Amino acid sequence: MGNKENVYGEGNYDASRKYNDATKQFVQSGKVGKAARDAEPATEADALQMAAAEAEGKRRAKEEDPALARKDRKPNVPAQPDSKRSETAPEEPVAPQPGEEV
Repeated sequence: MGNKENVYGEGNYDASRKYNDATKQFVQSGKVGKAARDAEPATEADALQMAAAEAEGKRRAKEEDPALARKDRKPNVPAQPDSKRSETAPEEPVAPQPGEEV
């Protein structure tokens, strides 16, 4: 039928294989924990901005993920305040809830 390198009917198989191999290699490298810690918000202001961005993305979502509606879910706000207080962050950070206007 022709060139099989660029099969796009069900996706690009070569790109999928490369992505899966790279992801597996990264997980096995042991760097996942460090990458997760590096991605954490550095300040309360960063945490609030991330929560607001998440709420905005969810506002446009078709439906809410049922796993997020569990009552035991904790808010995405740091438990211990950062020693460097932001001048612009409110004293008591309030993370917006999904679907809530910011």
